[in-house]
Amino acid sequence: MCRHIAYVGPSVALGEVLSSPSHGLVRQSWEPRRQRSGTVNADGFGVGWYADGDPAPGRYRRAGPVWGDETFADLTRVVRSTALLAAVRDATFAGADGEAAAAPFADGRLLFSHNGAVRGWPGSLASLAGELPPERLLALAARSDSALIWALVLHRVGQGDETARAIVDTVRDIGSAAPGSRLNLLLTDGSRIVATTWGDSLWYLHEAGRRTVVASEPYDEDPHWREVADRTLLTATRDDVLLTPLKEPTA
Repeated sequence: MCRHIAYVGPSVALGEVLSSPSHGLVRQSWEPRRQRSGTVNADGFGVGWYADGDPAPGRYRRAGPVWGDETFADLTRVVRSTALLAAVRDATFAGADGEAAAAPFADGRLLFSHNGAVRGWPGSLASLAGELPPERLLALAARSDSALIWALVLHRVGQGDETARAIVDTVRDIGSAAPGSRLNLLLTDGSRIVATTWGDSLWYLHEAGRRTVVASEPYDEDPHWREVADRTLLTATRDDVLLTPLKEPTA
């Protein structure tokens, strides 16, 4: 349903990760190679990045296709960062939320994206949504499954869960409430990347001690890209990558 990517490493222009590679995220918006559902990601896009000395990431998001936005091309050419998260969107259902529905979603230092779809949305998650405080529901950025997933993750983080645990427990809860959902989640705080594979593709490129890229699919032909098996939690920094199998929820 989408393509997303996260990077941590030396300072680079955003375009070196998103548009300069031969099959970067911009090209994936119209020509994804490993997308399992949908063919074109033209329903919105966004990028979030971190600046030295600023505690919160900046974001640029729009509702239309990334290939038609000249400002995005200029921004990614001149803005540099040591970490980013970006996504192009293929909406599950058409909606009126515009750029508010485009990833990355943000809270404090966290950036978040969801690649997939919740089966039976919205009814299938009514019980989980009902467990959220009213103020959390009222603060939803958009009327999409991704926005609710993000609220569920943040609720766990707010209760003291570490981000990876919050991601895993949210995926398992949704997997139990809505079997058959596709739940590839991606999160970064600017130094660490957390991701899940649950129904769609995920790859990573790692140079120990220098950089890590985690993406829905490889952005070039580098032979060091590695595919992540389905039902896996990935946690990574620029120094290492850890893969942990995820079990299906039990009845």
